Amino acid sequence: MWNYTDTVVDHFNHPRNVGEIEDPDGTGEVGSMACGDMLKLTIKVDRGRIADAKFKTFGCASAIASTSVLTEMIKGKTLEEAEAITNQDIADRLGGLPRQKMHCSVLGREALEAALHDFRHGSAPPREPEGKVVCTCFGVGEKEIERAILENGLRTVEDVTHFTKAGGGCGGCHEDIERILARVRGEPGPVSAEEPPPLSGPKPRMTNIRKIHLIQQTLDREVRPLLQKDGGDVELVDVEGDKVYVAMRGTCSKCRVAEFTLKDVVERKLREFVSPDLKVIEEKV
Repeated sequence: MWNYTDTVVDHFNHPRNVGEIEDPDGTGEVGSMACGDMLKLTIKVDRGRIADAKFKTFGCASAIASTSVLTEMIKGKTLEEAEAITNQDIADRLGGLPRQKMHCSVLGREALEAALHDFRHGSAPPREPEGKVVCTCFGVGEKEIERAILENGLRTVEDVTHFTKAGGGCGGCHEDIERILARVRGEPGPVSAEEPPPLSGPKPRMTNIRKIHLIQQTLDREVRPLLQKDGGDVELVDVEGDKVYVAMRGTCSKCRVAEFTLKDVVERKLREFVSPDLKVIEEKV
């Protein structure tokens, strides 16, 4: 179970500035349903300052809280002052975020950058990953990983995954992430007897054994604690290709919103940490 600060809980339960500004001066849309988090930020600018900001998001408590507090932070600031806000500033204003949820603060900063780009240029910034694609599961580019490492002092592949989601799918890009970490830190990278595979191209194949292991690990670490808090649970029944069969237990087996829990909690988490192609199916056993 995540250990959230009181500020995070407050912004999650009582989010500020929810909605969408009519006829906004700038709009920033980032994320995707496949990745589990989507965010739309709209801003109104008056004489070089952000006069108003509103947001809509589909995501977890951290994503909602991060964007809620961001809207409070940027109101009244000049464009330059708003542009200088980092994802760490967002997390600090919330009193901290679980390291596994830092990508939510990064998403907020990216939405702000997109909204400012729209205001200045009248269009959204390019949606293609910056530089070569490193993580094909989540479409994360080399430049985005480098920036996260430099801004947040990241040291491990796990750190990079927490901040960018890169490496959180099939795991085929872990060696490439290690090379980027080593290069940015000025250290020797991993040694390979063969040429490293290209950073773009087809997604590396995930074995069935590894897929099942990651699914079970994600259920145990990310999903079951949330359900058990309310007397529910989930059990992995079978995996066939990208179809994941589960059985809802406890209060979840009788809950009227079990279908919502299945899609919005179980499936979303598995797509976030294992593969964006997974489909969760409830099996009555």
